Amino acid sequence: MEVLKQRILEEGIVISDQVLKLDALLNHQVDPQLTMDMGREFAERFADSGVTRIVTVESSGIAVAFATAFVMNVPLVFARRKKTLLADPDALCERVPSFTKGIVTDIMLSRQFIGPEDKILFIDDIIANGDAARGLIKIIQRSGAELVGLGVVVEKSFQAGARTIREQGIRLESLVRIMSLSEGKIVFDD
Repeated sequence: MEVLKQRILEEGIVISDQVLKLDALLNHQVDPQLTMDMGREFAERFADSGVTRIVTVESSGIAVAFATAFVMNVPLVFARRKKTLLADPDALCERVPSFTKGIVTDIMLSRQFIGPEDKILFIDDIIANGDAARGLIKIIQRSGAELVGLGVVVEKSFQAGARTIREQGIRLESLVRIMSLSEGKIVFDD
């Protein structure tokens, strides 16, 4: 997506050779038109997959996952990172480290919203090391649902996350691939 690349170049902030801050696009502020365009792109790429539900992990993936679910006319379910008093005691849980937060959290998905009859499309904002993605993939597998693929807005191809997911035989589609953040410059992997 050329428009997404351009916006990343204009509004992304390189924090280090490992971290790209995309608060103006994905993680703090959301551009509704760009988000809907991303949702349409994912819906088009996975149109033949028979998707019955979109899943994501709260919170940065929710906007793009919602746009995709809206276009595909299927429900969106997001895995929570915090237990509440109303949390499903029988929820599917997985403990995952967070690359950007530097902590370990639990992600939880209620069995009420995912089951063996589902074909799941997992949508997320960024894949770096892939820990959260692998955790949610384990939850999807334990639910008995079929994972038809993973769509990510930004793949940091210089980190192992996307590669390890693809090595599991999982279809992974990225809207943009970044091969380097060295010397404060964003270099795309075309």
